[in-house]
Amino acid sequence: MNNVHIIDDTLDVMANVIVENGLIQEVQILDEKPNPSDPVWLPAFTDLHAHFRDPGFTYKEDIESGSRAAVRGGYTAVNLMPNTKPVVSSMQQARDVETRIHALGLVYANQVVSMTLEEKGQDCSHLLNIPAGTIPFVSDDGKGVNRDDVMEEIFNICKKKDFLIMAHEEDARYSPADLRMAENAMTFRDLALCEKTGGSIHFCHVSTIESIQAIAAAKAKGLHVSCEVCPHHIYFNAEQANHYRVAPPFRDDADIEALIKALQDGTADTISTDHAPHTPEDKTHGANGISGIETAFALCYTKLVKGGFLTLNHLVKLMSTTPSAMMRLPKGSFKEGMMADFVKVDLDNPYTIHAEEFASRGKNTPFEGQVVYGKVLETVRESKTVYKA
Repeated sequence: MNNVHIIDDTLDVMANVIVENGLIQEVQILDEKPNPSDPVWLPAFTDLHAHFRDPGFTYKEDIESGSRAAVRGGYTAVNLMPNTKPVVSSMQQARDVETRIHALGLVYANQVVSMTLEEKGQDCSHLLNIPAGTIPFVSDDGKGVNRDDVMEEIFNICKKKDFLIMAHEEDARYSPADLRMAENAMTFRDLALCEKTGGSIHFCHVSTIESIQAIAAAKAKGLHVSCEVCPHHIYFNAEQANHYRVAPPFRDDADIEALIKALQDGTADTISTDHAPHTPEDKTHGANGISGIETAFALCYTKLVKGGFLTLNHLVKLMSTTPSAMMRLPKGSFKEGMMADFVKVDLDNPYTIHAEEFASRGKNTPFEGQVVYGKVLETVRESKTVYKA
């Protein structure tokens, strides 16, 4: 790419980007100023938290539709949750999903393994059969692990084997009556277990002021914790979303302010989509979830950067640089040796979100008709264009 405007977590310059064999060989910074109305190139995004519904729920999404939705949203790497049918509880199941996705050539994928067998919350002995260091993450996303003794054992196993726990914090005892208490109670318990065991944990889709403040305090104490925030939780409050069903739910303005502050001060490490496609029938019957991977950047750019809360450099760090590092991928910035994964975006012109245009099978979104900035024009993976508007 010659004479292009590039922005990553540290750069905002005109440059020539020399690419060979899918890797960045050199970035030649040019002595000229960008035209503010021209599109910009960013490192392609990495999603730490997505659902492609394969195997078992391919009427909601499948590997191809999920991959096409990802690249349409500017993503070239996804971390897939294991709550499929059957639940992914073995390396063999995980490698099957990854092999089929990589054969398409659109995105890199890591398939997460469940941290309890079949996500039943009772038994984590299957983790003992997985060699140390061979997988980056385990998760029972969609459910919290209610048994304290099982969760403590998970911490101890994962500490020994260098697996990072990705926790869906929801204490089922409180869920019917108080979803705020459900999230907070389990967050507080897992922070206590993290301190007791000396283990590590990543908190998925944090949504409450109480949880994010507790995580900030844990980080200040030196605990090995990280967390993510989702675009939908910082864009709409519950009333604006018309109480659209997601788990955890849309919250209040005070929660949104706390989440944005956490993004600003580093308490929140990444922005993840929790892309969770459903059919209209499933949503009608109360399914929680949002098809979010195609709108994530535009929502975040509009709310956070246009809104004056973050720089674009900082947003790139949250959506590309840090999650790529957490997935152990050499991507996420314009540096020599990094993968040539880029996304071209139009920051200047507004557009309207229309779910019927989604590549995902799931058209479920509360953002229909929203006018936003940051349209993805082109996505490049290892120097090859995999999406063009």
